[in-house]
Order: sequence, then structure tokens, then C-alpha cells
Amino acid sequence: MDTDERLALTTRHTREVVTEDELAALFEDGDPSAYIGYAPTGEMHIGHFTTMRKLADFLQAGIDVTVLIADLHAHLDDEKSPFDLLDARSEYYEVAIEGMIEAAGADPDDIEFVRGTDFQLDEEYSLEMYRMAAETTIARSQRAASEVVRESESPNLGGLIYPLMQTLDVKALDADIAYGGIDQRGIYMLSREVLPDHGGESPVCLFAPLLSGLSGGKMSASDASSKVNLNDAPDVVEEKIGQAYCPQGEAEDNGVLEYLEYLVFPVLAERGEDLVIERPEEYGGDLVYGSYDDLEANFLSGDLHPADLKPAAAAAISAVIDPIRERLDANPELLAAAYPEKYDQ
Repeated sequence: MDTDERLALTTRHTREVVTEDELAALFEDGDPSAYIGYAPTGEMHIGHFTTMRKLADFLQAGIDVTVLIADLHAHLDDEKSPFDLLDARSEYYEVAIEGMIEAAGADPDDIEFVRGTDFQLDEEYSLEMYRMAAETTIARSQRAASEVVRESESPNLGGLIYPLMQTLDVKALDADIAYGGIDQRGIYMLSREVLPDHGGESPVCLFAPLLSGLSGGKMSASDASSKVNLNDAPDVVEEKIGQAYCPQGEAEDNGVLEYLEYLVFPVLAERGEDLVIERPEEYGGDLVYGSYDDLEANFLSGDLHPADLKPAAAAAISAVIDPIRERLDANPELLAAAYPEKYDQ
């Protein structure tokens, strides 16, 4: 695979690349390394899956991939995870992520998993963090973390340390590429700015899009109806998609279309399959789509009605998450230990 092919594979279905020229140079030099970090807070959902699916592309492009289970970050972010649940939630995240990688068509054994507590308590890391804290203003740290960390007029100190640690993670994990959702942009722009002064190099940054919620607008972690959880049963997925915001002929804030574009069609392409939308003959018969662009064009023109799209989308989404659901259902103790208030009853 030449540099252009590796570049196309790595950057497809991303929101932004900073910068493509730097990424091409990494490929010319050999096999770069990439990392993505996840703070084990709430249950993982389909929005995480769209982001994690890209790791299969990374592996295919010859990139060494590390997944950081950022356990300390989960507690620093307004204590979203109580300290005594960090281990349990970290274990659940690792199992769920392995399931997502496998469902995307890659081998989870090809990915290295690391926890923040494996290295973030080391003396060298801590001293560098203090140096960085001494050189970074509160305003700069708040601006970097504004899209990621829960903030208030009087933020906790942990939320200000959060972006500094995430910046140091790039250096500690020796990552050439920092990958995350577009909400991580502020933090990684800080990384590109300050890491050269702290013994590291400015990373190439790849950002994934954030999906709209099923109720329209931004997906909400606290609104169960706005997202599909990885262990939602098929009938639950069907109900959520059936009630989703999906106005005829409109793509903006349409989570159903975004699920199809960023998750379903890439996975179907990996499997060599098409999306089939069943319709009665009186309404034109079945529709078969080999690409998302064709489906979107038909939807925007009115040739594909939401009433026909939604059942097919629900079935396809359920099939895509099925291997992950099976993995989690086979380990009910994981969820019970990680989220006892919901599952340990």
C-alpha cells in the first residue's frame, strides 16, 4: 500500500486532519503510531463505536494503535466516575472496545491497551505536569478543555489539569498521531503548541465527527432516547430509531442518517454487503444501496421515505452492534460492577 492509499484510508470519514501533509510525511518515514484515549465514565454507546471503527482503518494502513483507558481523567472531570469504580469501569470499557474493534472487522489483539494509572503517577510524568502547569494560564486550560470537561463558573481544579495530562499522554505514549472526536480539538491544539517545549513533538491530529442525537441536536449522555447503547436489545434499537428525528428530505441533525454514514455503511463495506430497504411492490419494491451517498441522495429527493428508511436502519444498526451486545451479555458482572446503581439490583 503506497502513501496515497494509506492516507486515503486513514483520513476517510474524519471531520478534520491537522495536517495531511504531516501525516503523509509520517507514512513516508515508515509506520507511525496513534493513540486514542477514553475516560471510563458513562456506558459506551454507538457514538463511541463510530469513533472506534476508524481504528480498523488505522491498522489496515499499518499504524500502530494504542487505546488509553484514561481512568484518572474520568475522576478529574467533575468526578464523573467515583474513585472506587475506576477499576470496574476501566475493565468494562476495555471489553466493550475490544468488541467494537472486532465488529469493525479488525483484530483487537493488534491493539495495545494502557490505563492512565500505569504511567501517569510516575515521577517523570508528574514533574513534567507541574512544569506545564506553571507555564499554562487558567484561561488557556479552560479554553482547551471547554468542549470536553464539564465546567462551571467555579470549576474544579481537576478539570484544569485534565488537558495538561492529555497533552502529556501524547508524549508518554510516544504517539505520532492523536485521534479523537472533534470535541477534543482544543486540547490537541494545546498539545501541538506546548509539547515541543516539554521534550515531545507536535502530534498529527485526526478528529472524528460527533453524531447528532436521535432526538435532534447534540447527543446527550443523560438522555437515553438520544442514543443507542451497545447492549440495547433489537426491539429497543427498533423503538429508538422508530421515534428518532428524521424529517423527510432533511439531513441536518439527522442522527439516523449519520449512524448509517459513519458506522453502518463502513462496516457493510468491510463485509462486502449492501443495505437492503424492503418496500411493498405497490410503493416501488425493495431498494438496494451499496453506498451511503446514493441513499442520502434518494432521501433528500423524497424518493426514500423515513417510514421505509427507519426499519431498515434499525435492523442494520442492531446487526452491527450484535457482536458487542453478545460480548457484554456474556459478562453481566462487568456492567453490574461498573454501574451498580443501574445493574446491580
